[in-house]
Amino acid sequence: MPFLFLILIALLDVYAASVLQSVPRTLPWSKWIWWASTVLVWTSIAFLMFWARKNGRTDAMQMAVGWVVTASILVYVPKMLITLPLLFEDLMRVIQWLARAVQGSENGFPERRRFIGQLALALAAIPLGAIIHGVWKGRFRYRVLHKELILPDLPKAFDGYRIVQISDLHTGSFDDRKKVSYGLDLIKSLEPDALLFTGDMVNNKASELDGWEDLYTDLSAKDLKLSVLGNHDYGDYVAWSSEEEKVNNLDDLKNRQRRMGFDLLLNEHRTIEREGSRIHIAGVENWGKPPFPQYGDLDQATKGIPKDDFTLLMSHDPSHFDLEVKGYDKHIALTLSGHTHGMQFGIEIPGWIKWSPVRLRYPKWAGLYEENNKRLYVNRGFGYLAFYGRVGIWPEITQFTLRSGKNA
Repeated sequence: MPFLFLILIALLDVYAASVLQSVPRTLPWSKWIWWASTVLVWTSIAFLMFWARKNGRTDAMQMAVGWVVTASILVYVPKMLITLPLLFEDLMRVIQWLARAVQGSENGFPERRRFIGQLALALAAIPLGAIIHGVWKGRFRYRVLHKELILPDLPKAFDGYRIVQISDLHTGSFDDRKKVSYGLDLIKSLEPDALLFTGDMVNNKASELDGWEDLYTDLSAKDLKLSVLGNHDYGDYVAWSSEEEKVNNLDDLKNRQRRMGFDLLLNEHRTIEREGSRIHIAGVENWGKPPFPQYGDLDQATKGIPKDDFTLLMSHDPSHFDLEVKGYDKHIALTLSGHTHGMQFGIEIPGWIKWSPVRLRYPKWAGLYEENNKRLYVNRGFGYLAFYGRVGIWPEITQFTLRSGKNA
């Protein structure tokens, strides 16, 4: 299967390269850029495969993988777009040739119109520019989304309660402290009642937090500063010398989170009381649709919570909502998740379009959803992973203002 994929990519390269015939002769360097970038990507992929076989999945290799993935997207997404007008034009040429052959007229194969190639290049320039912007600026284009949620069963004493959610920091991917600090300062400026982090603090190792802990420690909230674990926090995607080393890494991450002021919820909950009323915030360990791990235990996390009490759930993977939470017999009014990143690639125009390829895997991939009188919010993530950029799906900080339906 991988061999077949490589053949398809090679055919794409050769076919898309035919567009170079439309490049003016005054720009001969464009052909050198085309083939040099292609050779660079494939040489890098071959080197990484050799490196991985020899040294295993090291930290340096995973960082290199991220940049190779980024370069591959930069080179091949525009090429894929180039093929669309070329395919359409070539299909028309085949139909025209067949029509002439049937009529018995001169049936020389029609030439491709030059402007079609120029159109293809113009179209390819759009994603090329967007990807360059996404790597250079987009991954740090932090935004605060303000969401007012009317929740019918929210106790009146909690009307106006403000929660800030952040998710998917992926600290090991950060390479610009100044820009990340700006995003974290936005969080601090919100001064929430509760700050909730919904998993994936690191890519693999607790040591990724070296040099960043002071910034995360400065984050605060009036009542609670809670966190849960995401699938990357367990260190499942990197090679360890022993199982003991892997266990120690997870213990180190848990301890670091606590030192930074996070109350890490490991299938447990906390209760907030106001004016004789209460709400509960439960947090489960990662629970995802296979192949992602299912360490979470919803029963344990909500143990002792009365069935009809208002409960908010922190669960990293949004598939947990569909597979378990929405049919759960306790009153989980709102679930906060992350995990998808919106694939860091898509198009969002509020009120018009909301699309990302990740929807093929996760129907609930970003924003607010409701089923069975229960709501799910999927945060687009603060950091980035694998692709070192964000195109159209910007890093997100979400501020929720809870409103009691009884006051509406």
